[in-house]
Amino acid sequence: MVSTIGTPQSPPPDSERRVTWRGVARFGGELMITAGLVLLLFVFYAVYVTDWFAARQQHAAAQQLHDRWQQQRAEQPSGGTIPEPPPPEPGAGFARLHLPALGPGLDFTVLEGTGTETLKRGPGHYEGTQWPGAPGNFAVAGHRIGRGAPFNELDQLSSCDPLVVETAARWYVYRVLPMPEEEAGWDGRGGDPRCAGVAPMGEPYGEVAGRRIVAPDRAEVIDPVPGEVVRGELPPNASRLITLTTCHPEYSARQRLIVHGVLTTEYPKIAGRPQLRPPELEEG
Repeated sequence: MVSTIGTPQSPPPDSERRVTWRGVARFGGELMITAGLVLLLFVFYAVYVTDWFAARQQHAAAQQLHDRWQQQRAEQPSGGTIPEPPPPEPGAGFARLHLPALGPGLDFTVLEGTGTETLKRGPGHYEGTQWPGAPGNFAVAGHRIGRGAPFNELDQLSSCDPLVVETAARWYVYRVLPMPEEEAGWDGRGGDPRCAGVAPMGEPYGEVAGRRIVAPDRAEVIDPVPGEVVRGELPPNASRLITLTTCHPEYSARQRLIVHGVLTTEYPKIAGRPQLRPPELEEG
């Protein structure tokens, strides 16, 4: 019999309802699997594919810097000190950053600037901050995940660990300052000779410690005196600092991880002589 308008229809049998709900569940499951695969592919791209591209670009930058330094050394009279070259163009490499405490041979070419394209190739120097070895604050940013992740393990650095910056003319050895929880009873980690020259900093450096977590808008951490009230000015006898910044926590840009170090030693490079590596590079 054909149903007519106004005549209520019988509900579908239970078997049909079960088939309908089974289809919905199957569709939802397939949707979740697809979303999971897309997320997995995104993570693979963000971590591994960008690492591969960044490694190639970092290698090219390192080779260009090496060739430039070789040419500069060849142009200097034997036995003389090597002068620093003029400031680099944006995006160009000008120094090497060595982090021996995080593993042997862990070093990166530092590029000028912190633009998106520059940081894809390696850690970048904040324009306007000081140069290596100069009074004030030499500040460098780097990715923590993907893009080569030069600062992936920055949170594992300890007080007194060396942060070695190599330029065309010199080696500068900075060491991580005491952590906030170490400052009150600081004893140089039991008199460790590596901690010579490392101690909690007094005013105007009251906010400077080995490691800090700050909000992304706390730009004063890269000031000549990090955290000072009057920004941009250097006090008499200003300390020579290094500041490394990266995202925190991993896979997030919600905060910034900050590492501060102080210059303790420097070694000149001599033209026409073998370029000796500082002993601090062997610490681990």
